[in-house]
Amino acid sequence: MDKKKPDDQEKDMEHMDHDSHEDHGDHMDHEEHKDHGSHHAHMLADFKRRFIVSIILTVPVLILSPAIQGFLGFDLPLPGSEYILFLLSAVVYFYGGYPFLTGFIDEMRKKTPGMMTLIAVAISVAFLYSSAVVFGLSGKMFFWELVTLIDIMLLGHWLEMRSVMGASRALEELVKIMPSEAHLLKGDDVKDVRVDELETGDRVLVKPGEKVPVDGDVLKGETSVNEAMLTGESMPVTKSEGDEVIGGSVNEQGSIEVEVRKTGKDTYLNQVIDLVRNAQESRSKTQDLANRAALILTVIALSVGAITLAAWLYFGSEFVFALERAVTVMVITCPHALGLAIPLVVAVSTSLAANSGLLIRDRQAFERARNVQAIVFDKTGTLTQGKFGVTDVVSLAAMEEDEVLALSASLESNSAHPLAVGIVSSAKEKDLDITGPDEFNSMPGKGIEGIINGRKLKVVSPGYLRENEITVTDDEVEKIEEKGKTVVFLLEDDKTVGALGLADIVRNESKEAIANLKSMDIKCMMLTGDNEFVARQVSEELGLDEYFAGVLPHQKAETIKDVQKDYVVAMVGDGVNDAPALVQADVGIAIGAGTDVAVESADIVLVKNDPRNVTDIIMLSGNTYSKMVQNLIWATGYNAFAIPLAAGVLFSYGILLSPAAGALLMSLSTVIVAINAKTLKM
Repeated sequence: MDKKKPDDQEKDMEHMDHDSHEDHGDHMDHEEHKDHGSHHAHMLADFKRRFIVSIILTVPVLILSPAIQGFLGFDLPLPGSEYILFLLSAVVYFYGGYPFLTGFIDEMRKKTPGMMTLIAVAISVAFLYSSAVVFGLSGKMFFWELVTLIDIMLLGHWLEMRSVMGASRALEELVKIMPSEAHLLKGDDVKDVRVDELETGDRVLVKPGEKVPVDGDVLKGETSVNEAMLTGESMPVTKSEGDEVIGGSVNEQGSIEVEVRKTGKDTYLNQVIDLVRNAQESRSKTQDLANRAALILTVIALSVGAITLAAWLYFGSEFVFALERAVTVMVITCPHALGLAIPLVVAVSTSLAANSGLLIRDRQAFERARNVQAIVFDKTGTLTQGKFGVTDVVSLAAMEEDEVLALSASLESNSAHPLAVGIVSSAKEKDLDITGPDEFNSMPGKGIEGIINGRKLKVVSPGYLRENEITVTDDEVEKIEEKGKTVVFLLEDDKTVGALGLADIVRNESKEAIANLKSMDIKCMMLTGDNEFVARQVSEELGLDEYFAGVLPHQKAETIKDVQKDYVVAMVGDGVNDAPALVQADVGIAIGAGTDVAVESADIVLVKNDPRNVTDIIMLSGNTYSKMVQNLIWATGYNAFAIPLAAGVLFSYGILLSPAAGALLMSLSTVIVAINAKTLKM
């Protein structure tokens, strides 16, 4: 795969003072998406309510069941007990079993029989046959098997929904980035209007610290704009007359007038929203393991049940006996343990993950993680700290390097610009003396100036030097620039006395994470909106297999698609610009300290903000899958013994599996499944 080549352009350093950002609201209608989330919450509450009601009604059913009384050795004669059993079981069947009966209908419509079909067949056969026995048919009642089966299936589905619930609110979070109001210019008058009232061609005023309300072109003014949340570009970008600005980006310094170029669904941010939505809707879902097992058992239950009935009738048995054997087969074929086999492992793995700083939001994606062949990392805030630090100090006069850094930090101490913060932090790490400036003046897009202990100083961008025809010839400075680092210059009395090289600091954890993943034969790649030089420097430092530089959000999803042609891909990111790629990837992983939209778009969240946890995800996914397979074997394996015995293949030897004995086997498999799930480790 070829790397994405960015335009070769030099980005100058811009300085600013941060004013507090204005509050913003959500001005777009996403009721449909909110309804989707509330629907999941309603379903979870519904399963819990049905489970509680069913478990309460199960107690008297168990006490009144002849099989349970015989098994426990007590007798509780009660006139009309069989009718009480029928009524209580009917409530559990229709109320508790409602989700499975409707699920069965849905699976039949979609021609995808699975767990719902198996459960519906088992409980329906047990209820209808037992009801017939109550009203005159000779045979045994299966009411207690019916209600306990419904209880366990409700519990299993409730646990599963509870562990994976948290439907994505990515679209809502994206919209929150946009301000709700704009300053509309009409002649010399300024009027605050709702953003959705703006039309193409309108002029709006954007003040320092405010978010740009829509996509447009700068008509007047000069400023620096922070687009990191949208494009992934870590450096603020200078904007002046004729330049484009993106809705949602932050105006950091001067006031500007902007002509509205795009509104509504045509804006850059809304295109990102559409990318997220489309990727969410188009993602294919792998078929659940339990559903596949359930489909096989459904076929076995119906076919073996029918064969059992036909065989006993063929050999001259009474219809009542043959029917009882067939029903026993079909009820026993649906093991209680199967309903807990997957949910129990999910619950344990979710708990293990949470304790290790991993939040699983999509179980199917988590299961896919075991097959990941390539991981694509965002750069800023993921592999790097997302903040600048001084990496190089160069003295260009008779001045110590520490003095260059200390004077620069003193001048920058009143600024909240990312570069200023980085310079001050680096000076503090060295315990250098930082003195506040006596005078201070910001030069938007150029730098900063002030007086420190009577010395007239400036910290400026390369653009300022060019503009004032100040030439700096130094091999060390050139080497720093060649590495793609940001260089600023310290001037005293308009003479260059020093230079600072700054870069987004690579996390120490990233180096260990990449080494671990490569030891597992997983390809490690990087995706960034930064330029080629910065991307290459970080890639070489970490030993990545591949990198893609200068990639915008709408290109990121496409880049992931390209990588997916060759690999099963996981994407790790933390910003709005990563959201489409996170959703497009086979597994989307968000850094927990990142933006809400990245977290809501992801399948898994690294709560501890540590890229090394990616290795833990893959290992836990593999272990979890193994436990699921083991549990499915335990949950269904006893059928190899129970079904033939229930059908009566050893009847001539006096061996016939009774419903009570079948229930004991089911209970044993359930206990084994529970214990096995608890043994899951990272």
